[in-house]
Amino acid sequence: MQVTIKRGKEDLISTGGNHLCGHWLRELSRKHLPVNFQKRKSGGISDRDCLLTMTGILCNARADFNDVDQYKDDRVFSEAFGIKDLPSEPTLRQRLDDLPPERTQATLRKLNLALLKDRAFKTVRAGHLDLVPVDIDVSPFDNSGSNKQGVSLTYKKHLGFAPIFAYIGAQGYMLDHELRPGKQHCQEGTPEFIGSCVASLGELGLNGQCLLRLDSGNDAEENFQHFGDNYFIVKRNLRRECPEQWLATARQVGQLHSPREGKNVYTGFVGHLRPGGAKSSMAEVPVAFEVIERLSDHHGNPLLIPEIEVNTYWTNLTCSAEEVVKLYHDHGTSEQFHSELKSDMGVEQLPSGKFCVNRIVLLCAMLAFNLLRTTGEEIIARGHLSPVKLKVGRWRLKTVLQNIVYSAVRVVSHARGLCLHFGRNSRWFDLIADMMRSPARL
Repeated sequence: MQVTIKRGKEDLISTGGNHLCGHWLRELSRKHLPVNFQKRKSGGISDRDCLLTMTGILCNARADFNDVDQYKDDRVFSEAFGIKDLPSEPTLRQRLDDLPPERTQATLRKLNLALLKDRAFKTVRAGHLDLVPVDIDVSPFDNSGSNKQGVSLTYKKHLGFAPIFAYIGAQGYMLDHELRPGKQHCQEGTPEFIGSCVASLGELGLNGQCLLRLDSGNDAEENFQHFGDNYFIVKRNLRRECPEQWLATARQVGQLHSPREGKNVYTGFVGHLRPGGAKSSMAEVPVAFEVIERLSDHHGNPLLIPEIEVNTYWTNLTCSAEEVVKLYHDHGTSEQFHSELKSDMGVEQLPSGKFCVNRIVLLCAMLAFNLLRTTGEEIIARGHLSPVKLKVGRWRLKTVLQNIVYSAVRVVSHARGLCLHFGRNSRWFDLIADMMRSPARL
């Protein structure tokens, strides 16, 4: 069979799901984003249009300024995100560079909180408490081969940035982030970042209901005063502490569990330690420990010298030490959230050579991340309309992009409006239509 091609007259696009992403943002942006951050000439492209355009292309997993030209004839894209005039690539680049950094960043964070206020965050169980997890972690961006401001050697031994992220809820909405130079130590600026995150939790009405989880790089004393009334688990840096001493302590006060012959696991609490050390004036903080003693390998061969592994955690939880360890291991899920941002959305290579512009771009990426996450959660809530069985608790952003955002439609103009004609075999139409009928966020 011979296959031929020809150009038709229909108006077709392959990103019909953009209208759904914009559905969650359009009204909120009109309320929280000013038309311009400074005086502009009459009739020019507004600052709001530039920021919404950047957010929109990021919702399509496109992070380069050049990608905006692909949407210059896409009326659905502009209508979806409430863009009055779509900027060209040079205009978008120059205008983001011209924005007042601090005011723009504060406004985008405020818009992100407005988007999160109506979301339901999934909790984790800690004893008798149901807590909203907040995972804080640094994840380097590889920007090797570039001369962008702030690019330097990260702890991963590549050139790039070292942003810190905070995710909220078991499904992983992005609460906040801070773009940092690659050489910046993970603890530098972290107390202030934790304080801003806790303030955001207060605006969401969640202060005292959250579980903050941090890695051992952030077990410094100054972090603890910023946790507020929230619960926390912070992995301790053992530094020069002796594993044999911890094993002796674990044998005295810990509970023994032997998952196999030749492996002993001790868990429990000690209460005599301070985050700042013995000379610190800070009050003592309970430490949950897990000490693993291996007398033989997993094949049953005896070890000449037993292996001792020690894991300890600062915490104010009242549940068992075994639960504390399990809850901290769940903190590793945030690595998947980093992967979705960097791989699924293609945000790792930031587009501008200027550090302040890349900060704004990454804030737009936070909005796009949460818009896609919101779409995925709304899909799971409507599982009965799905053409496939949804047996997962969270959709990856890549799955949202492939199944929803990249939906092919025919665009029809009628009565000063746009009508999107999904194909007869569009399996997700019933679900998309039901989401579009839900009220937009205000």
